[in-house]
Amino acid sequence: MNDNSQSLDFSTVIASTVHDMKNSLAMLMQAHSQWLAGLPEPTRHTPEQGVIEFEFAHLNGMLVQLLGLYKLGVNQMPLQPAYHELDDFIEAQLACHHDVFVSRGIAATFEVDPLSPLGFFDRELIASVLANAINNAIRYARHAVLVSVSDEAGQLVLTVNDDGDGYPEEMIERQADYVQGINQSSGSTGLGLYFAGRIAALHQRNGVGGRTEIGNGGPLGGGVFSIYLP
Repeated sequence: MNDNSQSLDFSTVIASTVHDMKNSLAMLMQAHSQWLAGLPEPTRHTPEQGVIEFEFAHLNGMLVQLLGLYKLGVNQMPLQPAYHELDDFIEAQLACHHDVFVSRGIAATFEVDPLSPLGFFDRELIASVLANAINNAIRYARHAVLVSVSDEAGQLVLTVNDDGDGYPEEMIERQADYVQGINQSSGSTGLGLYFAGRIAALHQRNGVGGRTEIGNGGPLGGGVFSIYLP
């Protein structure tokens, strides 16, 4: 057996393990939800519950990204684009984080350009990118998160903005170099940005591929994550 086949076998084992971990996490999340439903109302929205819900979402997002990157690596990531009503799509993504927003006292809002009510993209893949971006915004936001949808030069732009301190300047300057996102002290791996960039690039039209961009500012003054889809 050569080195390439050994590497492939190992990556397949890792992918299978990650898949099992994701299933176990899903069962844990379901059991926690059922347990929470049986508690008296005043004890359901404690800060500790917010931490648990946030970390559940964070772990699930990382596992989804790892599986997605494996599928991309072996060319098994099917792209299934379709037209979607953006109001409903964004509202559904925010609803998934409702309990965490409440527990952290974060006001989550969204704005959709009335001139761009529909988007053409793979719903599941873009939802996974937005879920990670929203989760990241929650981690650093003080009081607010805003998801906005606009049209820029014929491209659909989905943006997540928070009112935190924003991205480090060095990270913005070197955002094309995803590996630089690895930071042992903060726990950052850069995985989210790398995954988002790969998913964006899958969406192509007339030879133009999608892309991602990070910066600071926006209406809330903090970090700004944007994904551009042709």
